[in-house]
Amino acid sequence: MAWQNFPPFTSSNIASIRYDDAQMVLEVVFNSGGSYQYFDVSSHVVDEFKAAESKGVFLAERIKGHYRYSKV
Repeated sequence: MAWQNFPPFTSSNIASIRYDDAQMVLEVVFNSGGSYQYFDVSSHVVDEFKAAESKGVFLAERIKGHYRYSKV
């Protein structure tokens, strides 16, 4: 996979986020150490996620419950 890391951000819950455009896979690593991959996420949604003021709120409202996922 050709991962692209999100630009630096501050979050109380999320440690890092990266995206593979070719596979349409979004990976979120939490401060607690858990890591999840979300599948079939369009680059448009990822661009909105990058621009979101609160990554945690965006994740809760636009990603969780909307995409298939797997714990890594």
